[in-house]
Amino acid sequence: MQNGFWGKLQKPIMVLAPMANVTDVAFRRIIAKYSKPAGPDVMWTEFVSADGLMSAGQKKLLVDLQYSETERPIVAQLFSGNPEKMFEAGKLIKKLGFDGLDINMGCPDRSIEKSGAGAALMKNPALARAVLRSAKEGAYPLPVSVKTRLGYNKDELETWLPELLAEKPSAVTIHARTRKEMSKVPAHWERVKRAVEIRNQLKSETLILGNGDVLTIADANKRIAETGADGVMLGRAIFGNPFLFAEQKGDSRFTIHDLGIQKRLKVLVEHTKLFEELLGKVKNFAIMKKHFKAYVEGFEGAKELRVQLMETETAEEVERIVDEFIVRWNITQQEKPSVVDC
Repeated sequence: MQNGFWGKLQKPIMVLAPMANVTDVAFRRIIAKYSKPAGPDVMWTEFVSADGLMSAGQKKLLVDLQYSETERPIVAQLFSGNPEKMFEAGKLIKKLGFDGLDINMGCPDRSIEKSGAGAALMKNPALARAVLRSAKEGAYPLPVSVKTRLGYNKDELETWLPELLAEKPSAVTIHARTRKEMSKVPAHWERVKRAVEIRNQLKSETLILGNGDVLTIADANKRIAETGADGVMLGRAIFGNPFLFAEQKGDSRFTIHDLGIQKRLKVLVEHTKLFEELLGKVKNFAIMKKHFKAYVEGFEGAKELRVQLMETETAEEVERIVDEFIVRWNITQQEKPSVVDC
């Protein structure tokens, strides 16, 4: 089994989920910077079509595979239902200097499923195994992992997971819901525990990571203790909180609610400038607005500030509005009478 960097990680393993139009190179750089000294143990790129990478559209897709040295270990996540294309894409990922390759076998997007990729692979274990084998052959000696779900229309973990483990991936991340459930129900973490049991019964060396509804590092550690998983993948918890993984070493000074409003808003501006610098020519500025909603919440005047930010079209506008808000906010705080504890 190609373990690569996976074999060097200390448990419990805390990793950053790949989320389309969220964990792009700009946001990952911000996370890497503000998660110090801990940081996520592994980062993933947004998922990219292996078929597209092997087509005339390669240049456009390579934008989603940008990364910096601060993000290592960095894993490229690909999707495909075509073993031959995955083999060639695996070779490209190795050439690009990634630390590993991950195959998405859980995305419920219908356009992706139509090509036999994503969640559709759960309905075709033979093809899924062929895609995984091809990825390992093409990317060798890079480690190859899989992100998947409990099943398609129903929970089929007992039959689905052994199919994957037979191909000896370095790690399998279990999003603890079925494709049919999407994210409409609470994650079934007891099934992550069962996944660990299946792995152990088969005497597999594959790492098992759990995913779903984990909002803090403390919660992740609790899930690991309950299930025996090797680690946890955190996704939505990172919205508006690039400091999330600093909690991993118990350094709560860097949690979003302890940082202060000015610091949080200054990071928002920094994030926006980086997005514009790295992706402004190829991605719509509107992508940043989902981040504005997450950064700007939970303090006096947040709603009004969000309304203003949602109308912006450049990083320069964002900076001006934030600076003006900070000045007004500081004046307002100074005008408030102090409270004396007698």
